[in-house]
Order: sequence, then C-alpha cells, then structure tokens
Amino acid sequence: MKRKLTNKTLGLLLGTTTLLSSCYSYTAVVGKGPQTHEKIVKWNHYVVYGLAPIAVSDAKQLAGDAKDYTLHIEHSFVNGLVAALTFGIYTPTTVSITK
Repeated sequence: MKRKLTNKTLGLLLGTTTLLSSCYSYTAVVGKGPQTHEKIVKWNHYVVYGLAPIAVSDAKQLAGDAKDYTLHIEHSFVNGLVAALTFGIYTPTTVSITK
C-alpha cells in the first residue's frame, strides 16, 4: 500500500511539474518602443544551467543607432530542448531586438 501511494504521489508531482512549467521571458521597452518593426534575433550562450555566460549579446550593439526599440529575452522551447539534450551543461536563451 505504501509503495503504491509513493508511485501515485511521484506521478502526480511529475504531471503537475510538466503542466505548470513555462518558458522564461523578459521584455524591456526602450524609448517609444519599436517604430520600423525590423527584428534582429540572436542566441545568448550559457553553461552549467545558465550560471556561467560564454557569449552574451549586447542590446545596444544589436539596436545600432536606434533610440526606440524593444528587447525581448526568452528561454524558448528550442532552447529548453537543447538544454535538456545536454543535461543543462549548455543552456542558451534567445534575444530579439525589434527596432
């Protein structure tokens, strides 16, 4: 009986974790926001579950001379899949600048 209860609890915990998981997302609007809707997308590269950065994009450099833009950083499904396949050793994020 105790073994069966433990299996049900583990199954419930695993199911809840899967259903409640979401993708990390951060958005910042600079100035008046995007004006021309030109979009630039790059990946940031991290290791050890995102704790140590290898190569991180510079938002000002990606925006160029634009004064008004939106910065969006997300941990997308593809980023999560890559992180899962590498067991968290390599953990990328996606950065997009909309001018």
